[in-house]
Amino acid sequence: MAQHASLTPERWAAFSLDQQVLMIGNEMNRAGKLGEARDRGRLRHSYERVLQLADLTIQVQARRSLRRELLRWRDLIAALYVAPESDAAAHGAAFRCLLRLTPEASRQLQALSSSAPRRAAGAG
Repeated sequence: MAQHASLTPERWAAFSLDQQVLMIGNEMNRAGKLGEARDRGRLRHSYERVLQLADLTIQVQARRSLRRELLRWRDLIAALYVAPESDAAAHGAAFRCLLRLTPEASRQLQALSSSAPRRAAGAG
């Protein structure tokens, strides 16, 4: 997970929760484009980055209820990470759940929905 290796909890905490969720969402968006079998290694690396950013977000959150929701959400991503094959439907559901965590991120749901038909059929 070298891409975010230098990202400290202190630096991550300087971002607003909206920014943190949107940055995790950016990694989820990248992962969502890697649904074909030949991309499995790259998909796993994307999920590793998602998990790392989720862990940082959980670590810096003061609100217990939010930490609990983030930990539940993290479990969804961990399941996708260890799954033997990619699951576009489960990925999309987890992505939508993430975006619902903050009002600012929720604004991206419409864009996510409109991009869904462009996904390759059977990319799972």
